[in-house]
Amino acid sequence: MDFSNLYKFYYERVFHASLAIIRDPQLAEDNVQETFLKAFKKLDSLHEIEKVGAWLCVIATRTAIDFVRRERKSRGCSMELEMLDGLGKVGAQNVEAEVEMNLLKELFSEKMEDFTTEDKNLLVLKVERGLKEREIATALQMNPATVKSKIHRARRKLKERMAVELSA
Repeated sequence: MDFSNLYKFYYERVFHASLAIIRDPQLAEDNVQETFLKAFKKLDSLHEIEKVGAWLCVIATRTAIDFVRRERKSRGCSMELEMLDGLGKVGAQNVEAEVEMNLLKELFSEKMEDFTTEDKNLLVLKVERGLKEREIATALQMNPATVKSKIHRARRKLKERMAVELSA
């Protein structure tokens, strides 16, 4: 596998994943570089070459989240709720990615229309808000193990429906 071709092919995808979390183009570019360095070092751990794009996006997302956490700690100030809500959303400077995200959200909503309200709420809190299972459990006054299993089942159900949709 030629790593330079991999870089050229997946650069934009990794950049958009980074930008969605960091929300600063220059810092997102730094995150892309760090992501590809990590990927190069761990390339031997990739077992399925067809999943390289998803693998790179996971690395980029985790690297960006680590960056945001480091920045938050180093600044020593608490983030406002609006800023927390903005994490993970694409800024207005990238209209194409924003439209794609909206279409994906519509598709998710369509596939979840017969889900229970509880399942919908759990997925929204986990996926869109990025809350951890124990935070969701505290907010909904549920057992963390129950939250984890319900989210797992709801994700699996949604994944099955999306697989049918995307294969059609």
